[in-house]
Amino acid sequence: MKMILIKNAQIVNEGKIINIDVLIEGKLIAEVGDSIKNIPSDIQIIDAKGRYLLPGIIDDQVHFREPGLTHKANIATESKAAVAGGITSFIEMPNTVPQATTQQLLQDKFEIASKTSYANYSFMFGGTNDNLEELLKTDPQKVAAIKLFLGSSTGNMLVDNEETLEKIFSSTKMLIAVHCEDEHTIRENLAKAIAKYGDDIPIEMHPKIRSEEACYISSSKAIALAKKTGARLHVFHLSTAKETALFSNDIPLEEKQITAEVCIHHLCFNDSDYKEKGTFIKWNPAVKTKQDQEGLWKALLDDRIDVIATDHAPHTLEEKKQVYTKAPSGGPLVQHGLLAMLEAVCDKKISLEKVVEKMCHNPARLFQIKKRGFIKKGYYADLVLVDMNTSQQVTKENVLYKCGWSPFEGTVFNSEITHTFVNGNLIYNKGVFDTETKGMQLTFNR
Repeated sequence: MKMILIKNAQIVNEGKIINIDVLIEGKLIAEVGDSIKNIPSDIQIIDAKGRYLLPGIIDDQVHFREPGLTHKANIATESKAAVAGGITSFIEMPNTVPQATTQQLLQDKFEIASKTSYANYSFMFGGTNDNLEELLKTDPQKVAAIKLFLGSSTGNMLVDNEETLEKIFSSTKMLIAVHCEDEHTIRENLAKAIAKYGDDIPIEMHPKIRSEEACYISSSKAIALAKKTGARLHVFHLSTAKETALFSNDIPLEEKQITAEVCIHHLCFNDSDYKEKGTFIKWNPAVKTKQDQEGLWKALLDDRIDVIATDHAPHTLEEKKQVYTKAPSGGPLVQHGLLAMLEAVCDKKISLEKVVEKMCHNPARLFQIKKRGFIKKGYYADLVLVDMNTSQQVTKENVLYKCGWSPFEGTVFNSEITHTFVNGNLIYNKGVFDTETKGMQLTFNR
């Protein structure tokens, strides 16, 4: 059985940074300690002096566009970019073509990933206005969660029947993840903007169309329904400071019935960036004001927000360059999400320990993922080595996304991801990939 010893790393795990060694045996972490003995002579040794060893990032929200939208991306290309970005496990959304709204269509996605994904994977089952019977067949030990769109987005899986919503919330014990924007409010705002500007609406109007009010109305309704029915609710991609008041930090994450996530783009950009970035930072929900950005950071640090994700959602350059009403929302982020958070560490906005908590430990806890998210003996060896003293600039030439662009183009990051291990396999090593080895399907302690 293949063995790898990582020596002299600064290990970031469970709120501490400690200089100890990690022994990998096969797919698992065999030992964590400062005096690992009985090492065979043919073992591979990686000297990580001066670098940090993190648990692999678990991204709880990505759109890898397969099947049906593979001109934008596919599981192979985007999981490769994810691994280069330190993401060792991802959970993918159901709004592909066809949408993953039956058990067979969901299984088809698992089949594709088993053959092509560089990272570990799971998928969410998509709820609609009329598929409750199929939804209730979902296996909680094999599927990450149920996903509901309470606001329209790519693929338009809007669930807007209130009776259906209450039935879903009341009927399943699985975690329900929601995209919260009030469709009525958005349509009214969009109609007013089109009446004034036509199709070529200034991009600066995006956070006014998909407004704070639209987000808050929908989030507060979803939370009220979760409290009424006892459902386990996870609210994706908060974008406003106002919404953060809906969440608490007075109990441990494992005891929370209602949790929240924030995404890289809402932490890194605000409405002052539209002038330079244009539709390349057009997301749903919208990037909003600097005050919203600051409010999200505050809620993240005080634990009202539990998880950081990417909401990686690529579109082609041609699609994104269209006028406002035709340019789709979303952008590619998995290759640069961890680097962006390491930059925030350099800027003293957040500690490295907190980044690991929000991107590794908490996704594992929240979704009850088996043996991942921590550097512990007996856990899968999903690990990332980072050098926080090597700078790099994001350019078109070093972007790995199939769509070929990044909202961070031109940005200089002061850190570098040097090695990524997935299930004990060194999948990424300073720009070189092991293209033969594939990830595993995630399983859940439920």
